[in-house]
Amino acid sequence: MSWIAWKMLTGNRAKYYAIIFGISFAVMLMSEQSAIFTGLMRNTSSTIRDISGADIWVMDPSVQFIDDITPLSDNAVYQVRGVPGVAWAVRFYDGKARAQFPEGHFKQFIVLGLDDQTLVGAPRKMLLGSLADLRRPDGVVLDESGYRYLYPGQPLQIGRVFEMNDRRAEIVGICEASPTFQTFPIVYTTYSRAVHYAAQERRSLSFVLAKTEEGVPLEEVCRRIEEQTGLMAMSPSEFAWRTIAYYLIQTGIPVNFGITVLLGFVIGAAIAGQTFYLFTIDNLKQFGALKAMGVDNRQLVGMVLLQGAVVGMLGYMIGLGLGSAFMELVTLQLRSRGLPPANFMAWPIPLGTGLAAALIVFASALISLRRVLALEPAAVFR
Repeated sequence: MSWIAWKMLTGNRAKYYAIIFGISFAVMLMSEQSAIFTGLMRNTSSTIRDISGADIWVMDPSVQFIDDITPLSDNAVYQVRGVPGVAWAVRFYDGKARAQFPEGHFKQFIVLGLDDQTLVGAPRKMLLGSLADLRRPDGVVLDESGYRYLYPGQPLQIGRVFEMNDRRAEIVGICEASPTFQTFPIVYTTYSRAVHYAAQERRSLSFVLAKTEEGVPLEEVCRRIEEQTGLMAMSPSEFAWRTIAYYLIQTGIPVNFGITVLLGFVIGAAIAGQTFYLFTIDNLKQFGALKAMGVDNRQLVGMVLLQGAVVGMLGYMIGLGLGSAFMELVTLQLRSRGLPPANFMAWPIPLGTGLAAALIVFASALISLRRVLALEPAAVFR
């Protein structure tokens, strides 16, 4: 019976390809838009994920996400150090600055100021130069994507000079960094130098990065910090999810991408469902003949479900492949222009699109089965 079901499915090539196209289109659109959405949300917390070595982020209670910075008093770092269970605490600066290049043009930068002594939060991987060079006068480390954006088509090179806030900055290293939501080039430097590169304010401390003593629960230390200092303390993962939640709730990004994903599902379901239904109607005589030959309804249901599984699997694989290939082409194009990619194919995306494709196929087969099960074998011979 499986062979008969396969021959019936491929007998009308136009409808066969149309069903696969409908499912492929739905899977491609859903996977592509979901990956872009996931990438954007992931990029909102890239700075938090890239900072290594610290267990706790301490900030003003009004902070809602990583870029919503309320400067702290310089005494905050000493208050955190005095909390029982804190092994060490250092200053960390996160801000924006505008740089002027010798050619005369200006560019916006993300400036990250690391503790002068420990360099906690430094890039995890250096491509050129050394972290120790940050202690050189005017030394800064630039991320690779930012370098390619500022100097398109030119090889990686240290020693280039520009100005930020009328102060000299020399690129002493190039590093890898996760893409950010705002796509600005990232500059790493020491804390004391960062506050001079950025616009002057009465308070300049953005965050305090702290490490818990061994054996002391992280949640307990965070609670102690909040009780004794009045500041908000949370783990990197909690702060990252707080940032993502802000963009999910306070912006229209989820709604826009959700509508696109839903449209992909509806259009794919309409094309595949209608074509599969017409395919079944065209083959009612064959199903009736099989019934007249003694094939029961259970076997007919198995045939229709097998046909749906075949087109569903083919459509899913083609759609997922096309979506992945398209995103790879876009990523290569963005990187060639010095722009970071904005997509991330997390494992729930293929799983979710697979379930959506299965739902489309199951619904289409269920609608078609109603005519097959209600068919009278005698109608074939009239």
